[in-house]
Amino acid sequence: MAIGWFGRLRIEGLVWMLDQQLYDLPRAQRISTRREVRANLIEAATDLGAGEALRRIGGSRRLAEQYLRAEFGDRPRPSWIGAIVAAGLVPMLLNYVFAEAAASFRDGVTAADPHVSGTFVSTGLEYLQAAQTFTFTDGSWGNSGGGWAPLAYAIWVLSVVGAGRLWRIRFSSHVGAARADN
Repeated sequence: MAIGWFGRLRIEGLVWMLDQQLYDLPRAQRISTRREVRANLIEAATDLGAGEALRRIGGSRRLAEQYLRAEFGDRPRPSWIGAIVAAGLVPMLLNYVFAEAAASFRDGVTAADPHVSGTFVSTGLEYLQAAQTFTFTDGSWGNSGGGWAPLAYAIWVLSVVGAGRLWRIRFSSHVGAARADN
């Protein structure tokens, strides 16, 4: 039986959804799994039809869980997606808070005297950021400093590890087998 374009599209949709749920697997393994599932579905679709082949496979979420369970077992796994999201969002959030603190200090100085001239130092958010120096000349301003302090970096690292559950990382048996061969 020939597979129509709509059947092919449905198969590719399932393969894409499966790939999105297998991001905990190494890239090469994800690619080979994708190819294997696609080939099996196309073969089944030529025998049974695309709809029946997709119905029998049971959905991408269940299939992904089976692949992940075969690789990692039933124990909890790390979440690389969670770690990546935290790695990007936490710095944005911290930088936003630091910028708002600097703007508040700057606005406070200019509210007291709109045509202020001089140098002022803001401690920023103590322990999280370095001090900032604001230089005002007739109400115009420039600033320097305000970088992350070690505690801010520690918060970032801990949030990445926590969001990604990275303490659950284990090296696959392939690494041990490669070491045993040497």
